[in-house]
Amino acid sequence: MSATITRRLVSINDAADALAVSTRTVRRYIADGQLDAVRLGRKTLRIKVDSIERFIDARPIGNWR
Repeated sequence: MSATITRRLVSINDAADALAVSTRTVRRYIADGQLDAVRLGRKTLRIKVDSIERFIDARPIGNWR
């Protein structure tokens, strides 16, 4: 049985790089519910890529989209 998984997850460091913020800020966004994250094990957190894309799309400046 093979299933295709379309959800993508990235590390906190990768999310911070994508958003050009610190890892501390990413953790704050997760705590505030602005980014969706999943816990994999005791210490491992991953952020959903679609959550990052929604976060970015929700903050246009002027005519940028």
